[in-house]
Order: sequence, then structure tokens, then C-alpha cells
Amino acid sequence: MFVFDEKTVDLVLGYCRDRLALDPVPLDYGGYATPLHDVLDGLISPEGNDPQRVLDLFSERLATAVISSDSPRFVSFIPAAPTKASLLFDMVVSSSSLHATSWLEAAGAVSAENQVLALLADLAGLPKGAGGCFVSGGSAGNLSALMVGRDTAAHRGHATARPKFACSEEAHSSVGKALRVLGVESFVVPSVDHRLRGDVLEAALASDRPGAADVVGVVATAGTTNAGIVDDLGGVGEVASRRQLWFHVDAAYGGGALFAPSARALFDGIERVDSFVVDPHKWLFGPYDCAALLYRHPALAKAVHTQDAAYLDVIHEAMPGADQAAQDEGSVPDDTPWNPTDYAYHLSRRARGLPLWFSLAVHGTNAYRDAVETVLGTAREAAALIGSSPHLELIREPTLSIVLFRREGWGRADYDAWSAKLLADQIAFVTPTTWEGEAAARLALLHPDTTLDIVREILDTMA
Repeated sequence: MFVFDEKTVDLVLGYCRDRLALDPVPLDYGGYATPLHDVLDGLISPEGNDPQRVLDLFSERLATAVISSDSPRFVSFIPAAPTKASLLFDMVVSSSSLHATSWLEAAGAVSAENQVLALLADLAGLPKGAGGCFVSGGSAGNLSALMVGRDTAAHRGHATARPKFACSEEAHSSVGKALRVLGVESFVVPSVDHRLRGDVLEAALASDRPGAADVVGVVATAGTTNAGIVDDLGGVGEVASRRQLWFHVDAAYGGGALFAPSARALFDGIERVDSFVVDPHKWLFGPYDCAALLYRHPALAKAVHTQDAAYLDVIHEAMPGADQAAQDEGSVPDDTPWNPTDYAYHLSRRARGLPLWFSLAVHGTNAYRDAVETVLGTAREAAALIGSSPHLELIREPTLSIVLFRREGWGRADYDAWSAKLLADQIAFVTPTTWEGEAAARLALLHPDTTLDIVREILDTMA
């Protein structure tokens, strides 16, 4: 039925070897590729196909219709820059059918993932005992964390039939979506220069605005997607602590800068969080899909997310020699049973944290520090280059690694045409955005190999 075939193994491993050896990774064309409506016709059939034919079709027609987000010329949306080590170990995870649902089934994988989570918690300044799990992305992390904030509100003295979370209009769209899924409303606090501030939050909560008394938590952002702005985490955290609000920080993009000494002060206050999320598949050089979700007090999340069923009882029972008291408290000492499924809304999950663990263990944290600092430096240099160009306008100095700017005299149609030509010429993938109601250009720099020369080549096309 399904037989091991060395020919197929050699074909696929050969493709992977060639792909990993690409330096630099090409952009390719995404949706601008040749129409695909007939490429797959008849491919899936009762008889199957020769694996060479299927791989050739993928390589020649399908792969080129996917823009490579790990190309140093991908500077749109939020790019990716996985290390070769992380990509290789992702192959190990897949070929070994490794998963990490429970300690009973996957103690080795969970231990390694927890080592990385402990590192991230330490970078954020969280106390010993903080922990969580890896989920698929920031959206899943935000939803899981806000669910805990909602369901534990009464324990913090917020008993309300209409709970709300305070956030600014700059919060990621996944925050609003998560709140709608949870049946919770947003209490939108005006930002100041696109930044949520503690004093403005306090004034809004102390006002007679409808819903102010129903706020049970607050969401701040550490690196907005459109501009890379970090909210006033210290001020917001102080208000949340004093009012006993659940304090969640969405650091999906910007959290990678916790590794960079030059940017660390921007995150002052993150140590106050009840929960936060950071996506290694963004700025921590891991492969898709991987987000780290961390809680100050994991036991609260465990009480909310643990799934009960007769067939699951065995994974919640104490293991021989285990420190059950520590497990019940939600702490993460070495060799204590820890079920990742208890800390988010998921159940089955792949060991998505292992590729990051392998990469960190191989390269060391100094390499991560240097890579993030390199990107921050390139962003500052790119901003200076734009500021010195007579036909370009720098919209604002970059906080992290996103650079917003305009071309004098251009409207949205001009940016769209420019973006399409850049990709057609394989110079770069840059998509326009909107800033304060006007079209603008946006460079999202995350790849350490995205050099100032590449930026200059992009800007030269706007002359």
C-alpha cells in the first residue's frame, strides 16, 4: 500500500539539498506566475504518478508561484529568515513524526521546547516559573492568552457580564478577531502618535465612557505591524497592575528585538505582563509556523485550557517520581510533566519549537543578538538614505526595523505599478501600505542579509 521507496527519498532529499544551498534565495513570482488553472488537472488519480513527475511539476510550476519570504529581497508584510539549521531540523521533526501534545508521549521534545521558552521568559524579565507553549502564530497566541484573561477576570475582582479589553486602534487585527471569537468587546483607547500610553489609558478607564467599568484586561503591542512602534509598556503595565487588569503584550513581530541590547529599553515594562506572544518564524530566524506563548502564572492558563475526556485522563495523571505539586502550580522545573496542550486552545500539535531550539543550540544567543542588531542598523541606515534623497520623504524614524516613506507626487496607482515591476524584475518584493490616509511605501527589514545595497537598488527605481 504505502511502501518505503529509496528513489523518492533521494529525489526529495536532493531537492531539499539544492534548495538549502541557494544563496541568496530567489524571490520567484507568487500570484504573478503563469496561470495555474490547468497545471494540476488529473494529477491526483486512482493510479498515482511517478514521484519524479510530481516533484518536477512542483519545482517547475508550483514552487515558482510562491514568493520566497526568506529571500533577502522580500521586504514586504513581515518577512522570514530561518537559519539553515532550523530548516534542517524542521525536516527531522517531520521525518520523525515528532509531535508534542503531552509529556507522556513527548517528554524529550517538550523539555527542549521548554528550554527555549525559559530563555524567552528570561529575556522579558519574567519570574522563575513562567512558562507556556508554542502555537502556530500570533493569532493563535493572542486568542489563547485573551481567553485566559477573560476567564480569570472574576479572580481579579472584575465580575462583569460584558467584559472588555482595552487596546488602541493600532492593535493587530488578530486581537479584534480574537475578542469577537471570545464574545468580548474592544474598549478602544486613543493612541498618541500611534502609540498606546499609560496616562491616556488611565484617563479613559477613569472616565464615564460607556464600558470603562467593564474592562478586565489590556492589550499592548511591542512592534506594530505597519510601522514597528512599541507601546508604552511601562506605563500601560503600571495601570494594569494597579487596576488588576490582565496585561497581554502582542510582541509577535517586535519581540525578536529583546535579543538586541540597543533596543532593549524600548521593552521596559514587558516584565509586568500576564502573557505575551512572540513569533520565532518572524524575527527569531525559525521556520513557519511557530509562535511562543508565555504566561507569568501558567497555572491560570492550565485551569482554562486543559481539556477533559476519559481518554485524556492518563496524560494528566502524575508520572512516577514527578513533582506533582510543581506541576499543579504550573511551574516548569526540569523533568516535571508538562503538557503543552494545557496552555492554549489546541490539543494535537507538532513540535514546532524544536527547529528554533536546534538553531539556538547550534549558533548560540550571541549570533542571534548580532543578527538582530544588524537588521536594526540597516533600518537606521535605510532611513538616513531616504532622508537624504530629494524626491523621497521619510515618514518617521524607524523604532525597530520597518521603514515608512513616500515618493513625491505618487498616488496609490503609482505605488502599485512600482511594486509589480519590482517583482517582475526580481529586484524585490515591496508592497505599498496606507499611513494616515495616504498611500506610502514600506520596507520591512528582518533578514540579516538584506543589505543597504539592496535598499539602494530598490530606492533607485523610484527616481
